[in-house]
Amino acid sequence: MPLFPSKPTLRSARLRRQLFVALGALGLSFASRAQQPASTLPDTSFTVHSALQKARKQHPNITVAQPAVPANVRNQTNLSYCTTPEGRALQLDVFYPKAKRKQRFPAVLLIHGGGWRSGNRLQHVPMAQQLAGRGYVAVTAEYRLSTEAKYPAAVQDLKAAVRWMRANAQQYAIDTTRIAVWGFSAGGQLASLLGTTNGNPLFDTPYCYPKHSSAVQAIVDVDGILAFIHPESGEGDDSKSTSAATYWFGSPRSAGTALWEQASALTHVSAQTPPMLFINSSVDRMHAGRDDLRQKLSSYGIYSEMHRFADAPHTFPLFNPWFEPTLKHTVDFLNRVFRPR
Repeated sequence: MPLFPSKPTLRSARLRRQLFVALGALGLSFASRAQQPASTLPDTSFTVHSALQKARKQHPNITVAQPAVPANVRNQTNLSYCTTPEGRALQLDVFYPKAKRKQRFPAVLLIHGGGWRSGNRLQHVPMAQQLAGRGYVAVTAEYRLSTEAKYPAAVQDLKAAVRWMRANAQQYAIDTTRIAVWGFSAGGQLASLLGTTNGNPLFDTPYCYPKHSSAVQAIVDVDGILAFIHPESGEGDDSKSTSAATYWFGSPRSAGTALWEQASALTHVSAQTPPMLFINSSVDRMHAGRDDLRQKLSSYGIYSEMHRFADAPHTFPLFNPWFEPTLKHTVDFLNRVFRPR
């Protein structure tokens, strides 16, 4: 399957619609369909272009963030970081500053959004390049989406990416004691879950650099949900259309909430949770559980920050004028918690 496939043809889309109608005529419930094997067809519904067209309805003057690449940034792309037992090779890109001898840099794993079923890692290359220009090794990694594998595969993939970063620390001058995870939307949920489950064997796999730790030392959640079973959450409401989380978990919330709670970062907060930064839009449901989680962090004496852009659309980190302040909040937070050495 191509990594970043082209948009499906009109004929193939029409055939899929006809198939869906036929299944509906047979009276198959969503619950039974959700248990079928994941589709191999990619979902390309969430792109920077589609997000721009939607956001411009309310913000006509916004532009796609494409800042100049800092001169000191190097990169290596399309590197395989893990092959799953099914033979799926997962890839990532690395952006890193030119290092002096024996110099080591903190690192950041960036995770894209798209409702756990769409999007791709290219969407945060501009952020990765700018982080690299400010002294961080930045990695953008793909992960298996819900059309390919259900929860918790995505979390397991991304923990493998962190292990790859440690296994390749020498080549990219990574300080393995200072690794952060940064995610937007569904990627923010994944980043928060990854970081709050440091050392949890449920989300680590025995393949792909198992001798290395997947623990991270800081979390940046950009408009990602923190609790699925929460008054602020809209996930699981399938009354008008199937929610993205229902697709990801493979069954509706009405069939049971155990997985929904297990996948909520709020469930896992402990004294070992690393510092967290929350950067949010004006769309409250996109950060469901944030305030409760921050209260838990405070009870453990764990540092956290929250910044909110009033009237900003959910997809704000992709666009100007919000890209630069998002970058600044990220760098200021990481500099503070990592205390450059």
